[in-house]
Amino acid sequence: MCGIVGYTGKKKAIFVLLEALERLEYRGYDSSGVALLEDGKIFVEKKVGKIRELIRSLWGKQLDATLGIGHTRWATHGGVCELNAHPHTDQEGRFALVHNGIIENYRELKEFITSKGIEYKSETDTEAIVHLISLNYDGDLLRAVLKTIPKLRGAYAFAVFTAFEPGRVVGVRYGSPLVVGLGEGENFLASDIPALIPFTKNIIPLEDGEIADLTPEGVSIYDFEGNPKVKESIKIHWDIISAEKGGFKHFMLKEIFEQPRVVGDTIKGYISRDYELPFSLKEFRRILITACGTSYHAGLIGKYWLEKFVGVPVEVVYASELRYADTPIGPQDLVIAISQSGETADTRFSALSAKEKGAKLLSIVNVMGSALSRESDYTLYTHAGPEIGVAATKTFTCQLAVLFSLAISEHPEREKLMDELLKIPHLMEEVLSKSESIREIALKYTKSKNTLYLGRRLSYPVALEGALKLKEISYVHAEGYPAGEMKHGPIALIDENMPVVVVAPRDRVYEKILSNIEEVLARKGMVISVGFEGDEGLQKLSRDFMEVPKCHEELSPFLTVVPLQLFAYYIADYLGLDVDQPRNLAKTVTVE
Repeated sequence: MCGIVGYTGKKKAIFVLLEALERLEYRGYDSSGVALLEDGKIFVEKKVGKIRELIRSLWGKQLDATLGIGHTRWATHGGVCELNAHPHTDQEGRFALVHNGIIENYRELKEFITSKGIEYKSETDTEAIVHLISLNYDGDLLRAVLKTIPKLRGAYAFAVFTAFEPGRVVGVRYGSPLVVGLGEGENFLASDIPALIPFTKNIIPLEDGEIADLTPEGVSIYDFEGNPKVKESIKIHWDIISAEKGGFKHFMLKEIFEQPRVVGDTIKGYISRDYELPFSLKEFRRILITACGTSYHAGLIGKYWLEKFVGVPVEVVYASELRYADTPIGPQDLVIAISQSGETADTRFSALSAKEKGAKLLSIVNVMGSALSRESDYTLYTHAGPEIGVAATKTFTCQLAVLFSLAISEHPEREKLMDELLKIPHLMEEVLSKSESIREIALKYTKSKNTLYLGRRLSYPVALEGALKLKEISYVHAEGYPAGEMKHGPIALIDENMPVVVVAPRDRVYEKILSNIEEVLARKGMVISVGFEGDEGLQKLSRDFMEVPKCHEELSPFLTVVPLQLFAYYIADYLGLDVDQPRNLAKTVTVE
C-alpha cells in the first residue's frame, strides 16, 4: 500500500519520478505528489486523484532538478485531500519525506512536536517523521534518521532528503517494502520492482532494519545502529514489455490471457527434481497454510492436494487471524506461507511468529528477493512475472501449479501426474479461445446487485475466488459458499432475481452438486454453470453454461477459475469501472 520512489543522478528527476509512479499506481491512487530539490529549495506538487492529475498540474513547468522523491497514496491516516497527500515537509520547508506504513504512536509524537511550537498541518502520521528528522538534524541526514528511528513504533518505509545536502536521499525499511536500484551515475529507491524496470535491472532489496544512503556516486547500506552492511545486488529478468498492456484494454485482461504461458513456465520450473526440499513433507505431524485473499483460496485448494497425495493433515488459516491466535505450533509443524509480493504484512508476521515457535517455514512467492522469501527456511517461486492488476489472476493459477507440484513431489505416481499437469497450459488456451461467449453471458448480468457462487470440494475455493473477483472489480455483492451448505442459510436469498454461479466439473461430487442446482431451480434462481464441455445434462439445468475442456479431476480448478475471472472482468468493463485499480484496494497490503 502506497508507492514510494526516489532518484538522485544526472537526469531530470521529474521524468524519472513520474514514470516510476505510474508503474506503482496499483499500490495506491487516492492522491500523489513529488518533491524536488530545485535551485537549492524544495519544490512540492501534490494532487488528489490518479497520477494523471499530478502530471496535468506539472505541465509546462520548467523543472531541472536531478534529485527528488515521489509518492502515490492509499489513505490510512487522514482523509483524501491535498493537505494529507505526500510528500510532507518540515515547518521551514528544509526536509521532504514520503512514507508507506503506519506509525502507531504518532499521536504522542504529534504532542511532542507541537510542544516545540511547531505547527502540525496534516491529519497524517507521516508528518511526524519529517518533523522529528528536522529536529534531530545536526548537519548529517543519516545521523538525523538514526536518531529518529528509535522513536517510531509500527511498520514503515520512508525516503527523505534535505535542501542542506544536495544529491543525497536516505531510505529506511521496517516492515514495509523498499528496494534500491543501482545505475551508473544515478541511483533509485522504490517500493516495488516494476517501478525500476525502465531504469535498471540491478537491485538491492532492503531487509527490515536497514537504511540506504544514496548519492549519484553510490549506495551505502546501514543497520539501525549505524553499522555499515555489505549487500549483494540481484539481477531482475523482467522486461518493460512484461509490465505493459501489450494491446489489451486493461492489465487484468492481459494477465488473464498470460496464464497459459506463465503457468507453463512455472510447471517447467518444477519438472526436474532440482528444487527438491531438504526435508520430507511426510515427517511433519501437520501442515499449516497461511495467506490472505486470493492466496488464501489457492491455499484451500492446496489443502485438498496435500492431504490426498501426502497424507498429512492440513489446516488453512487467514494470516490476519493466525497472527493473533493461540494456535499451538511447534517443531513438528510445517508452515506454508503464500504471498504474491512476499511483502504482505499479515502473512509475513504470522509466518515469522510460527517460525519463532520452532515450525519449519516454506514460502510460495512471486517476487525474488522479497522479505518473505529471505525470511523463510525454503522458498518456492512462481514464475508469473509482474502482476499489475490489483485483482490477482495469473499469480493465483501459478500458485496452484506450485502447490500441485509440491503435493505430488513424493507420490509414487508423480511422473504420471506431472504429465497431466503439463497438459493444463494448452487446455487453458482453449478456455480463453471462448472468451467472447463468456463475455456475452456476462453482459446479461450487469444489472444484478447480488450473486451467489457455489462449489464442492476443489470447486468450493474456486467459487470463493470467483465471488472475490466480482466483488473486487465490479463492486457487486457476491458470496462464495460450499454448495452442500446452501440449505443452511443462503437458500433463503434465492429468488428469480438471484444469479447463482455453480462450479460443477464432472468429479466425485458431481451428482451431489446437480442436486444443489435442482434446489436452486426450485426457488427460481438463475443458474450459470461452469462445467466440462459436452455435459448436456448440466447445460439443460443452466440458464447459461460456460464450458471448459475435460481434464484430470484434481486439476479442474486451473480451468474452471478462468471463466469466472473473465465473467467478473467483462461485467466491470461494461459498467465503466476502473478494472486495474478498483476503489479502496491496493496490490500489496503492507499494513494491518
